[in-house]
Amino acid sequence: MTFVVTSTPGRSRSGPEADERPLADSTSAALHIAGLTLSDTSVGRVGLELEAHCFDLDDPHRRPSWAELRAVISAVPSLPGGGAITVEPGGAIELSGPPLDGPTAAIAAMAADREVLRSVAEEAGLGLVLLGADPLRRAQRINPGARYLAMEQFFTATCTAGAGAAMMTSTASMQINLDAGPRDGWADRVRLAHALGPTMIAIAANSPLLAGTFTGWQSSRQWVWGQLDSARCGPVLGASGDDPCTDWARYALKAPVMLVHTPHAVPLTTQVPFADWADGLVELDGRRPTTTDLDYHLTTLFPPVRPRGWLEIRYLDSVPDALWPALVFLLTTLLDDPQAADVAAEAVAPVATSWDLAARVGLADNRLYTAANRCVAAVADRAPAELSESMARLVHNVEAGRSPADDIADGVIRSGIVPAVRRLARGQE
Repeated sequence: MTFVVTSTPGRSRSGPEADERPLADSTSAALHIAGLTLSDTSVGRVGLELEAHCFDLDDPHRRPSWAELRAVISAVPSLPGGGAITVEPGGAIELSGPPLDGPTAAIAAMAADREVLRSVAEEAGLGLVLLGADPLRRAQRINPGARYLAMEQFFTATCTAGAGAAMMTSTASMQINLDAGPRDGWADRVRLAHALGPTMIAIAANSPLLAGTFTGWQSSRQWVWGQLDSARCGPVLGASGDDPCTDWARYALKAPVMLVHTPHAVPLTTQVPFADWADGLVELDGRRPTTTDLDYHLTTLFPPVRPRGWLEIRYLDSVPDALWPALVFLLTTLLDDPQAADVAAEAVAPVATSWDLAARVGLADNRLYTAANRCVAAVADRAPAELSESMARLVHNVEAGRSPADDIADGVIRSGIVPAVRRLARGQE
């Protein structure tokens, strides 16, 4: 198993093409999905993905071109932490680390790789800013990949062009990838990963602005994602949550097909649930689907917790270097340590479905504030010495009821958006 994204956008690693076979119906599709959902493992490995908006240090309004970004990436030496570099549709640069034993090792590897990448980018006159949403520039795609063009066309056809463009080109996240754990604990683990979502969103909210405007949300990134089709971007968790594999299969089959792999990505302009294609109610590309089509379909689903053999935790804004190590340690410990998990499950129960509230007001809500403080208190003393400074800052923020978005907002109000972005791009918080 690997947590590193494939270098070819959109190709799933959940099944080799050599094993491609036709799907008889939606039942066979469900069985295929269920068999790939989670892997029966121990817990402990952690993989990280960190996205940063790329700004011109002298002209933050200017969006660096695709050619510029490719030149920067080609100048990056071999990364000491073993990470891979990719460029998002709007030019955000993503670092994807390999799975390592425990959060401390994963954090150290990501920090080392980020420092190398940051230094090379700075030499090229570019700054990498860890924010959940681009506070200054309007949405614009610069990655010429055919998949992203097709996604644009799909969003336009489904009347979500604005939100789709913002999602692809103006948002950035920190993703934490964790082992699925033993089979008999899957249901509780997946339920907790979802239940923690609103509280963790409130703690990590770091995007009060989008395209030059205060949106009224602490996490504008989450606000953007919330405007997209909930059948593709909403939580997976079923009514009981007792069978994560069945829940994921049901979710995936109900989700409308976004792209047909022909092998080029061709967008759909009508709503066709994958189940209808599998059952022969509709033919796409003049044919019935195969397992490769289904694997590709799974890569176009973006729930906040996505099972890919392991668990992808996708609901966190990209946050500053001073905070993301503590956030990684916090969420990993709350899910991987049984005692901390018990505390967390009880603490977040009252706000387990308050996704929009958390994104809008962050820790200003009393219930989210209480849940966040209980979660942080359960973990803070466990942090190793090398994370003590980051953890201390996180504890201070949560006790004060402040999300990172509050610091961003204060800076913008004090000096304006452009000076605030320029400071962030130069590494000055």
